[in-house]
Amino acid sequence: MRISPRLRLATIAIGCFCLLGFGAILQQWEHIEPCPMCIMQRYAFLIIGVIALVGAVHNPARIGQRIYAGLLVIAAGIGLGIGARQSWLQWFPPKFLECGPDLEYLLNSFPLGQALPKIFAGSGDCSAVDWTFLGLSIANWAVLCFTAIIIIALTLIFQRRATDN
Repeated sequence: MRISPRLRLATIAIGCFCLLGFGAILQQWEHIEPCPMCIMQRYAFLIIGVIALVGAVHNPARIGQRIYAGLLVIAAGIGLGIGARQSWLQWFPPKFLECGPDLEYLLNSFPLGQALPKIFAGSGDCSAVDWTFLGLSIANWAVLCFTAIIIIALTLIFQRRATDN
């Protein structure tokens, strides 16, 4: 059974918005404050969700599907990189844990070119594991979700038309 591109894009959008909702629930009810890397991953999920939603509503022809899928791969790749870096920090925390400035301060105080390296350097906040499910941290789950999005988007790029058998 072939799943339509529109359904795949809608599934990605719904999945991203559900993940964002779950993050908000953890923040509000479990009082887990997101670190700068967590916030950047949330932005990545938001961007992916919006791209996928627009793509699902637009339901473009083949070239348009590939454009949306390419944008999804780029956004998910960025999110994957951030999640992988945070996972690395959680597995191998810095020797001296220090709480760095929050994302808002970094973005307001430094040009983006200077703020991004500071965000990706991580801090004590980014290496903390505040919640796990099945032995995986939030960052680990984000890496898996970004990977799944990339795989689904790649199927949109490389799928053959039904008449190409």
